[in-house]
Amino acid sequence: MSKVIKLKRGLDIRLVGEAEKTVMQMPVASSYALIPDSFPGITPKLLVAQGDKVKAGTPLFFDKARPQIMFTSPVSGTVAEIRRGEKRRILSVVINANAVVEYETFQVSAPAKSTREKITEVLLQSGLWPFIIQRPYGIVANPTDTPKAIFVSGFDTAPLAPDMNFVLKDEYDNLATGFEVLRKLTDGKVHLGLRNGDNGILNRLTNVEQHLFEGPHPAGNVGIQIHHIDPINKDDVVWTVDIQNVAVIGRLFNTGKVDMHKTIAVTGSEVVAPKYVSMIAGASIEQVVIAAGVKHQNSGDNFRIILGNVLTGTKADSDGYIDLYHNQVTVIPEGNKYELLGWLAPRLNKFSVSHSYFSWLMPKKKYDLDTNLNGGKRALVVTGLYDRYLPMDIYPLYLLKACIAGDIDKMEDLGIYEVLPEDFALCEFVDPSKTDMQAVIADGINLMIKELS
Repeated sequence: MSKVIKLKRGLDIRLVGEAEKTVMQMPVASSYALIPDSFPGITPKLLVAQGDKVKAGTPLFFDKARPQIMFTSPVSGTVAEIRRGEKRRILSVVINANAVVEYETFQVSAPAKSTREKITEVLLQSGLWPFIIQRPYGIVANPTDTPKAIFVSGFDTAPLAPDMNFVLKDEYDNLATGFEVLRKLTDGKVHLGLRNGDNGILNRLTNVEQHLFEGPHPAGNVGIQIHHIDPINKDDVVWTVDIQNVAVIGRLFNTGKVDMHKTIAVTGSEVVAPKYVSMIAGASIEQVVIAAGVKHQNSGDNFRIILGNVLTGTKADSDGYIDLYHNQVTVIPEGNKYELLGWLAPRLNKFSVSHSYFSWLMPKKKYDLDTNLNGGKRALVVTGLYDRYLPMDIYPLYLLKACIAGDIDKMEDLGIYEVLPEDFALCEFVDPSKTDMQAVIADGINLMIKELS
């Protein structure tokens, strides 16, 4: 029996708008896109031009620094547009999709009978290698490295996060094959973090090292799990893979096709009927949100679409696209209303981690929160507040200060190799100074890459 790792530090934020356990099958959308900026640490070089015909699995661009890393189309169709920004930077490659998806075929064999080199080659050619993320730094993994271990989180504790046992209930064979592939890529172990008490499809997997976690958010963050299983030290390299992408990798080795189907949760208080949507990665956000329904569709800017969860997600325009990494879209009210002396009112419908509101008397209540910061940015105050919400044996405040100062030596000593911006999202939420902590950590990581690469 796996040992249960109990985490006491953290916070569960209960929101209105959890997805019901029903799945809506979304037909092939009219357009899809691959967005280079969604792939951390790469510089794209185009392989296609406007008007080219492609299939699912056809390379669209590659990484300039590592040309063997390909990025392939999720659907078949015609390259409709290559959108560029300043200095002709590639923003997205848009595909007008065929109604029926045609696939490139790849020569694959059972992972148990294949070599690491052959598996790596297939992942690179098919465009699925970018699913593998390296720590430290959170960038697309280097295929020439051999990680000391690979980590996968089988549950998500973020607000309104999807239930992965429900999402993957029919994917056992693909998951088992995907984990066999990952086992070939490391000389160490492949670790799977599970929530204690769950008894779903993920608990049936036997070809991984299972670890049970118990506690509030961010217990589901893979970085938190790594810290409690096998912490990252200087010169260590570990890889992580999203659990749904493990199934996509397994599907490739079971069928020889790049099938990017996934199930995402469309959540939030502004969604008419929050539900799960089965779709192909890269689909238009607008089509997915319209399929689920928005309460105030014609009310202008009174709601915000977030790609991901409310803590770590990014604000998205309706004409944007869902990338390969996110399993959730959240729609909540825009916080564009000013409350005169709002802090003096009882505010029974507002959530607070302090005793400022009465929410502390109702720990199980679900809240309909908006995007309002409820105050302006202030000077960073030295308190022990963040230590209560980050379940890692590091000093979060001092690491933040080292990142702000650009002190690489102190950043190394204080644990920069172990964290990504998402690990500080909860600290950012409770911070009375309204510091953009995730951006500070991201800047620190970028400085480390620049100076030490």
